[in-house]
Amino acid sequence: MVNEEKIIEVEGLKKYYIIGDWISRLVGTYKLVKAVDGISYHIKARETLGLVGESGCGKSSTGRVTILLEPPTEGKILYHGREITDHLSKEELKKLRSKIRIVFQDPQSSLNRRRSIGSIISDPLKIHTSLNRKQRQERIKEVMEMVDLPQKFVSRYPYELSGGQRQRVGIARALVVQPEVIICDEPVTSLDVSVQAKILNLLMDLQSELGLSYLFIAHDLSVVKHVSHRIAIMYLGDLVEKSTVKNVFENPLHPYTKALLAAIPPMDPNKVGTRKSLKGEVPSALNPPSGCKFHPRCPEFIGDICVNEIPKMIECTEGHFAKCHLYSSEDYKYELCGRDAEA
Repeated sequence: MVNEEKIIEVEGLKKYYIIGDWISRLVGTYKLVKAVDGISYHIKARETLGLVGESGCGKSSTGRVTILLEPPTEGKILYHGREITDHLSKEELKKLRSKIRIVFQDPQSSLNRRRSIGSIISDPLKIHTSLNRKQRQERIKEVMEMVDLPQKFVSRYPYELSGGQRQRVGIARALVVQPEVIICDEPVTSLDVSVQAKILNLLMDLQSELGLSYLFIAHDLSVVKHVSHRIAIMYLGDLVEKSTVKNVFENPLHPYTKALLAAIPPMDPNKVGTRKSLKGEVPSALNPPSGCKFHPRCPEFIGDICVNEIPKMIECTEGHFAKCHLYSSEDYKYELCGRDAEA
């Protein structure tokens, strides 16, 4: 059951990357990639927040900045109400990284192929705890049982394991220091469908058993629906919609969310061919469109306001937020949110 306590709160988070050589940086002719451009969200205790969007929209950058693997350009990150964005000492940062862990997308490249499984899982214990060797071995045995890895794998190497088994090692490495929050950065994208289901069920069982909170990053809405309590939809560095899974799937508000849902293959074979696809390509983060970033591809484009003004994130119905001029302009004032036009 989800607790109302907010474990992580992110406010106005930005992450920009500088593109250019040292000369362009010196004379100020460099370019900026606005990977994350002022987003806000929170994660409650025992909750999974699904972060969804097309490849290159800034999902992974959001996860890496949230765990401070990369410093934010702007914005605040709060952990249990305390700002962790700046001024953390080395010891404080070390303690934080034992409480907020990450599972990476590619289990093959995220594990050192020269190290045994036992030593890979043991590393966080050496860094974040004072356990002796025997205690570390006991903890490794315990966490391997949690993720359904045979004990004989302790002495094996990553290249001797399947993709699903390697991802279980990555999950074990994250769990071994008993974290509160795990950032799951597309943890099943590179796995077969049957293996995906097992990993997703494992993550859900671990959440129920250990009271974990997840930021679950993915581009597959059906996967996110299966594991999440709330969903945030991301487009070109911005969050465009966020609400419960039920609201997003039953009453999508933003045109981009509607397009993503329409692109899901139907289960009914008679409906094959009814899917709708967005026109045009995703704009470059080096030169994003003015106003609403989605307007060049938007099937519900309403005019100059979309081109010239950045929309605000509006709570259209209770707990359901959308960043679209459809819900703030006079012509469409809250009508599509289920509110009275006079409100």
